[in-house]
Amino acid sequence: MQATGAKRPNRAAPAAWAVVLREYVLLTIGAFLVAVAFNLFLNAFQIASGGVSGISIIINYLFGIKPAYTQWVFNFLFIILGFFTLGRQFGVKAIYGTFILPLFVLMTEGWQTITHEPLLAALYGGVGVGVGIGLVFRANASTGGTDLIAQIVHKYMGISLGVAVLAIDGFVVLTAAFVFGPEKALYALITLFVTGRTVDAVQMGLGYAKMAFIISEKRDEIRDAILYEMDRGVTRLSAHGGYTDEERPVLMCVVNQNQLGRLKAIVRQHDPNAFVIVSETHEVLGEGFRRN
Repeated sequence: MQATGAKRPNRAAPAAWAVVLREYVLLTIGAFLVAVAFNLFLNAFQIASGGVSGISIIINYLFGIKPAYTQWVFNFLFIILGFFTLGRQFGVKAIYGTFILPLFVLMTEGWQTITHEPLLAALYGGVGVGVGIGLVFRANASTGGTDLIAQIVHKYMGISLGVAVLAIDGFVVLTAAFVFGPEKALYALITLFVTGRTVDAVQMGLGYAKMAFIISEKRDEIRDAILYEMDRGVTRLSAHGGYTDEERPVLMCVVNQNQLGRLKAIVRQHDPNAFVIVSETHEVLGEGFRRN
């Protein structure tokens, strides 16, 4: 593989304190979003969608104990497990997340729900919790409970975080079916599905970039146009034609969605017969895109 492109000055890596600060900001925002979605949608309609939050809804219904107190107790137990399996630094952030999430739940417990439809509550509760947990995961942290266990499963088994959350939380939904009835459990399943999909979307991005493979006899002209007219990097990959076995280098280029039209226009201008493959990429890290 041969990479070609205009040299650009290297950007200084962010200071360690800035990285830590960013992670704690993401963790705090994520915990707040989870708490708001929990109180406005899930707890208000007794949708026990899994994990410690679902357990706290069931215990609140059966024994009258506030969900925040249940979450503090259970999360502390999970934190001990996470501290030994995911590392000391993760444990410190997880302790903060374990404290701050139930605190936000306690602070927002008096907020009134904005819908009277349980289906809307299941959908938007799942989105809110998924966005919050996704932000927490991006901070390489946890708020305890199911998302911490999902981190452990993801690390040691390589399972998608969203799938791990769905699998671990399933037993809580079954318990809720006996306590609240099968209809509430069906709403909880909807919330679980939406939460898992939203977590993966936050983790991987929403497909804001396109990756193009270009096969052309005018590859040098196309390469120069991409480099100097679009100011985009391009990589030349070694390849051979399957029929002729002749060398046919392939240009690979990643562009933002709004630059795709310009890229195709450049290719058409230099070689109308070029073979172009465009695919969607969920996340791009590096020069010209989001920094790693």
